[in-house]
Amino acid sequence: MRIGVLALQGAFIEHIHALTQLGAECVELRQLADLEQPLDGVVLPGGESTVQGKLLHELGMFTPLQEKIKQGLPVLATCAGMILLAEHLAADSTRHLATMPITVKRNAYGRQLGSFVTEAELGSLGRVPMTFIRAPYIESVGEGVETLAVVDGHIVAAQYGRQLALAFHPELDIDKSTAVHEYFLRLCR
Repeated sequence: MRIGVLALQGAFIEHIHALTQLGAECVELRQLADLEQPLDGVVLPGGESTVQGKLLHELGMFTPLQEKIKQGLPVLATCAGMILLAEHLAADSTRHLATMPITVKRNAYGRQLGSFVTEAELGSLGRVPMTFIRAPYIESVGEGVETLAVVDGHIVAAQYGRQLALAFHPELDIDKSTAVHEYFLRLCR
């Protein structure tokens, strides 16, 4: 199974380590040619969504990636990746890939000092560790979106078809649980 991991900026290497540990072949997506090979899924990592969105446009990767996701390519989007997928951002007219009918509040927990670690139920996966770093959360979900996890009254994980969006960083807790990455690989099969 070949998974493309957006490697323009952010926490991509940790996703690569997690997925290769589970037997997947990972390809770093750094240019348009990388997107043109057969992929079974794609990871949009945490980092800076504004920078990632800008680079996707500059490198000519934006529209091809958006089309692949719209056509059903499974995607795991964490933190900034969730912002890239969102159709709407609260109090912000910016739109990126906009393939998932959710409204996301950026930096919802405040700055770096608002970062925290917890454990919560995640859909059928049971309790998983969740590391939030300058995290967003989902303010609202549209039709067809399943809420998978709620922390402190806020939606922090949702799924729309084969798009999985998380406000937290499962790649940082791989020593405690591989459940999220295992679930994503099942979506890719």
